[in-house]
Amino acid sequence: MAESTQDQEFIVTEALGKTEHFIVQNKKSLTIIFGALLLAVGGYFFYQMVYVSGKEKEAQSLLFHAESYLNSDSLKLAINGDGNNPGLEEIADQYGVSPSGNLARYYLGMAYLKLKDYDKAIEALRSFDAKDQVTGALVYGALGDAYSEKKEMDEAISYYEKAVSENPNNFTTPIMMMKLAIAYETKSDYNGAKEVYSRLKKEYPTSSEGVQADKFIARAEGMLSK
Repeated sequence: MAESTQDQEFIVTEALGKTEHFIVQNKKSLTIIFGALLLAVGGYFFYQMVYVSGKEKEAQSLLFHAESYLNSDSLKLAINGDGNNPGLEEIADQYGVSPSGNLARYYLGMAYLKLKDYDKAIEALRSFDAKDQVTGALVYGALGDAYSEKKEMDEAISYYEKAVSENPNNFTTPIMMMKLAIAYETKSDYNGAKEVYSRLKKEYPTSSEGVQADKFIARAEGMLSK
């Protein structure tokens, strides 16, 4: 049986009364909770708008000098600084909360990779927070390179696979697929390599890597027949 209008009004009134009673009984606790929420929200906005924003301005200015050294292949100066300007290590450490400080981690990882200090390259690259899929693919690829140089091929393959699946495109993906296939070959997994080469031929036939895929497929098949 449907409730009458009076019954509905009574239920609403009773609910409101209970709510009001609860508020009165717990006024002190609710005030503390509400104040804590306001403080948390306010603190977050202060952190983002004032602290992080301020750090970003400083980091941008400092990163300029490190980038210049990096572009001229003065890798140790880029990493450690020149005595007047901090290097990527310090910028990443002191300004890591800012976008430019985060970017310094990526640059740092690539600099260490060029210097063949693979452990430090891995540490820096894994601490980098990729903000987009394109950058993510490049970072995964660089991590794959570092592990490949360390002859840790299972780790290398894992990162190359991530690089291949991250934002598939005609530019980076064929390159990452080649690296993945070569990593499989290094492990003497020629079936795995052939499968990747075949995918490369099918999915990216016009890329420079895809154009050469038949040659690589034949090489893998030749190794399988031995």
